[in-house]
Amino acid sequence: MTNRGRIQRPVPRSGTATVRLYCLAHAGGDARMFAKWAELLPEYIEVCPVQLPGRGERLRQRPLDTLDAVLDDILPVVDTSLPYALFGHSLGAILAFEAADRLRDRAPARLFVSGHRGPHLPLREEVIHHLPDAEFVARLRELGGTPQVVLENPGFLRMFLPVMRADFTISETYRYQNRAALNCPIVVFGGTEDPDVNSAELDGWRRHTDGGCRVEQFPGDHFFLFNEPEPMLAVLTSELDEFAPARAT
Repeated sequence: MTNRGRIQRPVPRSGTATVRLYCLAHAGGDARMFAKWAELLPEYIEVCPVQLPGRGERLRQRPLDTLDAVLDDILPVVDTSLPYALFGHSLGAILAFEAADRLRDRAPARLFVSGHRGPHLPLREEVIHHLPDAEFVARLRELGGTPQVVLENPGFLRMFLPVMRADFTISETYRYQNRAALNCPIVVFGGTEDPDVNSAELDGWRRHTDGGCRVEQFPGDHFFLFNEPEPMLAVLTSELDEFAPARAT
């Protein structure tokens, strides 16, 4: 761990990496969920999951509930001494997009976004971040994605609720501010059976870049990428192939 617990490098690749992949999780997500990716991706891609306050090694730190505060936490750990890419799923997609906007002078080689509609599109889901605890937990059960062991254990739930409420507050109060398109390519991923994001909403990302946009869907629901990540990671690898070390002829 480096940067006071903010970055996890499951497989450190000092001296061998030629591109870094910074990963941002969904609401309530823990950076450790990306650990397996370090084993599945080529050695030249260094996986750098970003751990936000209130979870993992930063459990004792207060969760952040505003977009600006989270970005102030993320941006200092993005090392641009090597080419880099940003990946975000669901809420993480918005965090990655807004980080890329603030890093225009050191732009990422790719912006990978997953499980989220184009940022200018309105929220379709019911707003829940303000609900009393019992109702909030009931809605989390319905939405899925939260481990049952957390929902059924009062101790875990007590620690977990502030994180979920903070993340949902950011997600549900987010409003896109009109701006110039990014100049880095955007690659968009989605699940074919995701009830939260349809193909037209995934296509909405095209207006946010002048660098080209690729949209790929895979079998599965909103959390398709954690059940069988290999197909999606194959696309991600092909997008970063330009950074692969030269092969001997």
